[in-house]
Amino acid sequence: MTTQTEKPWEWSEPHWRHLVGNARAGRSLAPRSWPGGARCCVTLSFDADHETIPLRDADSSPMRISQGQYGNRQGVPRIRALLARHGLRASFFYPAVAALLHPGEIRAVADEGHEIGIHSWIHEANTALPPGVERELTFRAADVLETLSGRRPVGIRTASWDFSTDTLAIIRELGLLYDSSLMADDDPYELLDHGNPTGIVELPPEWIRDDAPYFNFVRFSALRPYTAPSAVEEIFRAEFDGAHAEGGMFLLTMHPHVIGHRSRIGLLDRLVQHMRAKGDVWFATHEEVARHVRDQAGG
Repeated sequence: MTTQTEKPWEWSEPHWRHLVGNARAGRSLAPRSWPGGARCCVTLSFDADHETIPLRDADSSPMRISQGQYGNRQGVPRIRALLARHGLRASFFYPAVAALLHPGEIRAVADEGHEIGIHSWIHEANTALPPGVERELTFRAADVLETLSGRRPVGIRTASWDFSTDTLAIIRELGLLYDSSLMADDDPYELLDHGNPTGIVELPPEWIRDDAPYFNFVRFSALRPYTAPSAVEEIFRAEFDGAHAEGGMFLLTMHPHVIGHRSRIGLLDRLVQHMRAKGDVWFATHEEVARHVRDQAGG
């Protein structure tokens, strides 16, 4: 029996093996081939957090809330226009509260053929919730997104990729096709539940391929990190070029209130042009990627 007062170096081997076995990476689902003879796959995603970041923190500051509203007023319109210009569909992950604040936006995004995925209730941290609350919020969020978008979500990305020890069981109970929160590989893989295959596809993100760590600004800090868009573009391009060279998947995570600014949306446009110039890239939603790799692996 392991107690909560024990330090990690005091844990028994069964205890730390049990922790490691929760939502562990199983067989690789990197496919033998991508559709249309493509060499690699690109799947773009946008976490439409909008006002939920300050709301999650019980922060009523109009300034902070306005930063989130920027994602709805300017970020999403610029992103939708860019995707339409290139003829691409992407995956948009919404906290339910953001969707309820902007129902017209989520309907328009869905009507344009983009995927809508689950992204928490109010961008809560799952690992900080009392027992049972994560399940209730996730089911409620799925219902809201289905009502507003007209289609039941098939995938989830936990807020801040905060995947708790209960999350996998909730995903299985919801009958979801895929998750996109864990980081054990560059390419898709199957999730294991303590050694048992679940059939759930993991589409791994990574902080390297996320706009927020480079651009977020810490107001009340002596350190105010900021990365030039040209440097972020260089990093994203290098990640894509590596995926293309290996014949793998390039999954990019962005946020409308972050990437949607005038000085930043151009880097995404140039990156898409660079990727399309290869001529052998399959652009797909997360759902399309998950279905393809699962089918190639035999279910």
